[in-house]
Formats: sequence, C-alpha cells, structure tokens
Amino acid sequence: MSEPPYNPPHLYSTSPEPQPLQPAQQRIRTAWTADELMATEFPEPRWAVPGILSEGVNLLAGPPKVGKSWLSLGLALAVAAGGRAMDSVPVEGGPVLYLALEDTPRRLQTRMRKILGGDPAPRGLTLATSCPPLPQGGNEAIAQWLDRNPEARMVVIDVFAKMRGTSAPGMSAYDADYAAVGHAKRVADHYGVAMVLVHHVRKAGADDFLAEVSGTNGLAGAADATLVLKRSRGQADGVLHVTGRDVDESEHALRFYAEAGAWELLEGPAADHTLGDTRTAILRFVRLHPGARPKGIADETGLEPNLVRQTCSRMAKDVQLIRKNGGYVVPAENGGEE
Repeated sequence: MSEPPYNPPHLYSTSPEPQPLQPAQQRIRTAWTADELMATEFPEPRWAVPGILSEGVNLLAGPPKVGKSWLSLGLALAVAAGGRAMDSVPVEGGPVLYLALEDTPRRLQTRMRKILGGDPAPRGLTLATSCPPLPQGGNEAIAQWLDRNPEARMVVIDVFAKMRGTSAPGMSAYDADYAAVGHAKRVADHYGVAMVLVHHVRKAGADDFLAEVSGTNGLAGAADATLVLKRSRGQADGVLHVTGRDVDESEHALRFYAEAGAWELLEGPAADHTLGDTRTAILRFVRLHPGARPKGIADETGLEPNLVRQTCSRMAKDVQLIRKNGGYVVPAENGGEE
C-alpha cells in the first residue's frame, strides 16, 4: 500500500475565519492566597536553548549586518532537529516556527544549505516569509500553528518591526513599545514557548547594553529576556549579552564562521576571548592620542567604558601603558613618546 501524500504544515488555517486566541486564564492560573502559592510546586521553565533562551518573550537585538539572522536561523535549525545549538549547548528537539519576514525562499534555502553543510533539513522547522502584524491577525496565525504543533519549543520573528503593528492614537512611545511586545508575550505565555523577537540596536553605544536596544525601555521592560549581540565590523568574534527574569545575566563569547554561516559558543568567560583585541585597540588609540582618558577611549573606539577602565588598569600593571596626569600614554618601547 502506498503512503498517503505528505501535507506540509501551514502557518495559516484553511478556515475562512481564524479562531481567536483563548484567554490565558483558561489554561494558566493567575491568583492564589499566600499559603497556596507557597505550597504550589511549579515546573521549571521550558528552555529552547538552556541558559540562553527560555519560554516567554526573548528580545534578540544587534546592529544591522552583525549576524542576527544567521544566529536565529542556526538556533531554529538546531532546536527543530535536536542536538547542539551553537555547536556546544545540548537542546531538546521540537517544532519551530521561523518567520523570515525580510527574506525570500531562495535566500533561506541558500542560508540553510550553508548552515546544514550536507545534513538533512529538519522536518520540524516551518518557515514563512509573510505574516500579518500581531494585532491584525498575526497572533491568531501563530496560535493556530502552535495548536497544530503542541510540542513546539520556539517561534522566531525576524524582524519584529514587521509584525509589531501600528500604535493606538495618543499612546506614548513607551506604552506603544510595551504593548507591542505584549502581543507576542500573550502568545508565548499561553503556549509556554520561547518567542524570539529579532530587533535592532541604536547607532550610538551605551554603558548598559540594555540601553542600546532601539526604541524605549518599554521593549526590554515587557520582554522576559533581552539578548544583545555585539560584534565589531570585520572581526570574527562577538559577545552575546543576556539578562532576563528566568535567565542569569551573563556574557557569552561567540565565533562566527562565515564559510559555514554558523556561530559557535566559546568556552570560558567572554573577556578571555576579547581581551587581546581590546588591548590592541586601546594601544593604537592612545599611541595616536597621548594622555587619553578611559572615557575618551571608550567614546571613540566603541568599547564598553567599564572594560576600557579595567583593561587600561591591567595594561598599566603590565607596563603596556603609563599613567600620566589622569590619562594614559604609551611607553617608548611600545611605539610611544614617553
């Protein structure tokens, strides 16, 4: 007997009128007495990528062309197939929905072919290149897919700006940003999946990586976790800054392999993999600007101020720099004038 024809999973329902998302209260309790709450045993959060992406809304931000889409597509493939994310983090396999709203099917195929490197494409990954804004039917479309895939572990929206929808008249920028993320959070909480919203950062840097997320603080405030990918143009290594309600604040050093379109998570503290480049950048700047202070070095090089201060102090102890009048100069043996 021949097998029945394969019907691929669709993002949209064949029903002429999509069913509305059921209220979360029907599935998730929202009120307890204090003693009831203390006596309740809650399951651990469901992780799409343990230690990095948990259930709820995860805002993944970074500058244009830094590799956010390569990272999010690589994570989607890894979670859909099971195995290891970023070549090192074991993940439990399960269906994944990837909304690649700035890509074409041909580009997605090319990228997946590069990332997979000959491995079979996971059947559990559904890709779509269009979806209505969340407030105008996008929520329902995603909910319908999740209903058909009850074991789903992750939904990726790349990019969030394509699905946030328009703001209500008279709403403040903060409230508009908070409400926009709230649409995605409603679905994520209802189904207990990790929702990844790919977003951009501001052009100007900031001391706090959370302040670099484009928009108001309402975006990060509404999200369960915020991840910022930072990588200097032309360099292979990057750092993924992570903070959130269910994830410990951390920094992860990454290496990007352009020929494979893959990000690899490196072992050890991020500083262990970035310190060499940081010292080189500081040394070159101070050589051209004798007497430079840490704040000026950070402002001009784009390095984080705390990292610059700590590194300058270490470089002074190693006699790679010399303190002078509150600033730093390069000793003669390192090409300076001192």
